[in-house]
Amino acid sequence: MRRRLLLGAALALPALSARAQAGWRPDRPIRMLVPFAAGGVADLTARAVASRIAERLGQPVVIDNRPGAGGIVAGQALMGAAPDGHTLLVASNGTAISRALFRQLPFDPLRDFAPVVTMGAFPIAVVNAPNSPDATIAALLARLRANPGRLNIGTISAGSTQNLSAELFKIRTNTRFETIAFPATPQLMTALLRGDVDAAFEITGPIAGQVASGAIRVLATTAATRAPTLPDVPTLTEAGVPDYDVASWNAIVARTGTPAEAIAAINAAVNEALASGDLRQALTQVGVEPRGGTVQAMGQLLAADTARWAEVIEKAGIERQ
Repeated sequence: MRRRLLLGAALALPALSARAQAGWRPDRPIRMLVPFAAGGVADLTARAVASRIAERLGQPVVIDNRPGAGGIVAGQALMGAAPDGHTLLVASNGTAISRALFRQLPFDPLRDFAPVVTMGAFPIAVVNAPNSPDATIAALLARLRANPGRLNIGTISAGSTQNLSAELFKIRTNTRFETIAFPATPQLMTALLRGDVDAAFEITGPIAGQVASGAIRVLATTAATRAPTLPDVPTLTEAGVPDYDVASWNAIVARTGTPAEAIAAINAAVNEALASGDLRQALTQVGVEPRGGTVQAMGQLLAADTARWAEVIEKAGIERQ
């Protein structure tokens, strides 16, 4: 019995230590609003991180999936909660996009959301079918320039990060092509393999199996540095596309007005969790690059991407929803 008590006390020390160092701790369960359906990469990331936050802050973190309306449903739920640190929202690159994409957004992400911490990034890949004549980005660009407006590049839903990444590619390379948006990844991959689109932009996680099997070919990835899961694949910048650095991401925000000590405690708990080797490995396996970082860095990321995607939406002539 004494050994069990000592073991229990030892296991409790890390959580108690984190709670003491943070200077704030929740007095009831924390609700984490996820603007995506259960089972997706963002949901899996949120659940993995939430379990570690619970360990470190000493209260359960309950995942509340609120998909719909491009994140508006979940955002409204956050706005209806008290700004006390007990309700959090999983923000994403879509949060940054929403400010320019929607005509009547019931909240302003830059004004109404308080940054907490970045959780992870999702590399995007430019892919095509193995039998395509374009084995490199250079070959794809040459064919685009020789056939202005005649090639198709596929993405998922209009206004998604993947969709706007294709539009940014068009702007940076000064090429013309049709951007075709599909409802989801399976339809996009079917169209790619059938030859309905000549290339596609998609997050690496959902297509990892097809990449590994050779069913599709990866030409480049879109972030500033090579994707850890695809170390032999060049970035678009390395492939000759100037000033191109795009990755989708997930982060945690609270409602503006949340006490700074609560934000600091949650930030510290997430950073401590993301430093764990087993959690990093678990996230990497589903195509997520663990990030973490300061509150300020998360705020800068949201502000920078909000400005960037507003410019792309305007230049691409994408109609506001």
